[in-house]
Amino acid sequence: MASLLGFSAANSLISISRHSSSSSKRRLLSPAPKSLSCKLIEPLGFSNGAVPRIPIVNDQTLPGFLTGTSQGELRERQDTRLRIFSGTANHSLAKEIASYMGLELGKIKIKRFADGEIYVQLQESVRGCDVFLVQPTCPPANENLMELLVMIDACRRASAKNITAVIPYFGYARADRKTQGRESIAAKLVANLITEAGANRVLACDLHSGQSMGYFDIPVDQVYGQPVILDYLASKTICSNDLVVVSPDVGGVARARAFAKKLSDAPLAIVDKRRQGHNIAEVMNLIGDVRGKVAVMVDDMIDTAGTIAKGAALLHQEGAREVYACSTHAVFSPPAIERLSSGLFQEVIITNTIPIPEKMSFPQLTVLSVGNLLGETIWRIYDDYSVGYEPYSSSEID
Repeated sequence: MASLLGFSAANSLISISRHSSSSSKRRLLSPAPKSLSCKLIEPLGFSNGAVPRIPIVNDQTLPGFLTGTSQGELRERQDTRLRIFSGTANHSLAKEIASYMGLELGKIKIKRFADGEIYVQLQESVRGCDVFLVQPTCPPANENLMELLVMIDACRRASAKNITAVIPYFGYARADRKTQGRESIAAKLVANLITEAGANRVLACDLHSGQSMGYFDIPVDQVYGQPVILDYLASKTICSNDLVVVSPDVGGVARARAFAKKLSDAPLAIVDKRRQGHNIAEVMNLIGDVRGKVAVMVDDMIDTAGTIAKGAALLHQEGAREVYACSTHAVFSPPAIERLSSGLFQEVIITNTIPIPEKMSFPQLTVLSVGNLLGETIWRIYDDYSVGYEPYSSSEID
């Protein structure tokens, strides 16, 4: 072991001596540096005659882009990376969302030319920002859908970091499958349009069917409006033993079952109907007992109100004491107002995913807001938190 150490030490000395000798040779062979001189042609001139001096840079004279950023300013700058813009479809809901989040709606210019073409211009920079566009595709569906697409394109071309389309009501969701030959699946087509326009994520409320999320090639977050309606019903003085939850058709049984489970595990009844055509429904019979009880009919949307009105008439025939209609989306196509205000319903409870004009209001109508629900979900998406939070995580639909 000692011999190995001595051998390595000797080699080290030899390498050092070789290195020093080669270095000395390079120094001897290199020519001596020449002296450098600088000739000043003329002295520097100053228009004001002041003597040149080096400026003293301090906090007062330092340019703004060189100054340090305090933690408070940094937090404020990070918060401005979240921007919310509203289309023209439901501006009041967008204001409620922004108010819940403590933000102001972004400035955007939306107008239509004489021939109906849509023009969109962002009035503030969104470069590197997380942008949320609130625009339901409610009636007029084609106008609002096209406006959403143009808004997404404007944000993409303005170099937004992430674009989330907040669609409280997703139009064309009912055309989600082929029930007859030579039909289009418009829900898939609209999903492709939103994706190709440049959206990075979609936030929707109560999709007509869960498979619609699979039509998108981007992440889709879905929230449910049922907890908002459940909170309202809990404030009413209705005995739990008198309640029965009713599904207006067989397709909504899973939704009604989840609603009944959270409503004191109320019993369930089903209206069996046969649909003869689009927006035309014929009620056949009732499965379940509603005699002497308060019936709560639950659906995801009310369009012409034909299904839910005929179902309410059948419930009264079967002996129901009172009938409540609960729905997230109030499309209210004619003659929905006449049917809902005809005296069949004790109360019609909806949310504001679709704006309700004053002329469409009637005494039995109650409108609940989902602004806080969507605002909290937007915060969680922006902060990369799970949106599966109670009590708004899901409706536990099987």
